[in-house]
Amino acid sequence: MTKAEIITEISSKTGIEKVDVQEAVEAFFKVVKNSMINGENVYIRGFGSFVVKKRAEKTARNISRNTAIIIPEHFVPSFKPAKVFVEKVKTGNK
Repeated sequence: MTKAEIITEISSKTGIEKVDVQEAVEAFFKVVKNSMINGENVYIRGFGSFVVKKRAEKTARNISRNTAIIIPEHFVPSFKPAKVFVEKVKTGNK
């Protein structure tokens, strides 16, 4: 399902115009992105958590040049679904 399909479905279920729904969805994603960029986690009860994970510094190999590369520690975004959400997906129809 794409963002456009999500906007269409929300619009049809709520009766709100697509333009307004699109602004709300875009604002939601912007808030989540900005929060995670600032190092804050976003928790949505019953859905899941958008968390920032720290990856430790590690040594990798460039096979073509046969050299070692040090990858510095960095942060990556991650999503962890809520237990309720996982159970509903497990028991849902596919």
